[in-house]
Amino acid sequence: MTSRTVFLNFVRFFFLIALQVLILNHINLGGYVNPYFYVYFILLLPFATPKWMLLVASFALGMGIDLFTNTIGLNAAACVIMAFARPFVISRISSGPESLIGDTPSLRNQGMSWFLYYSISLVMIHHFSLFYLEVFRLGEFFSTFVRVLLSSTFTVMLIMVSEYLFFSKEK
Repeated sequence: MTSRTVFLNFVRFFFLIALQVLILNHINLGGYVNPYFYVYFILLLPFATPKWMLLVASFALGMGIDLFTNTIGLNAAACVIMAFARPFVISRISSGPESLIGDTPSLRNQGMSWFLYYSISLVMIHHFSLFYLEVFRLGEFFSTFVRVLLSSTFTVMLIMVSEYLFFSKEK
């Protein structure tokens, strides 16, 4: 990784925590839609990120959110589960190392279908972990599942809009 990439990810880390804590945590549509846009940080980490660094960065991201939301460990656990699943998801949707164009996963590098499947898979894993750990009982399985689906849809839409607005331009 270049120093520019490290700096960019460092800035992105703090920006997404601030955005989540100051703005997005206050959005709750009907009790079912909660955008968790901070997971975008994990999605955009370079392919060459070592697994241990991926897990540590994801844990730090989750703990950063947890410290501001008074949910110590909940977001950290969901982020680590998402980061743990990331290499598996990438290997499942890629035909091989030659299909991973560029340093980081992006709409511009991998294309619409690859990036959409990648985002949906990992956001669903994160939200499923987060919401079911939060509820921690199967009595509310279906209402929690609806929350997972609606929040995941909203989060993926925010991610795709962000990809189109900021990262789809040719350099």
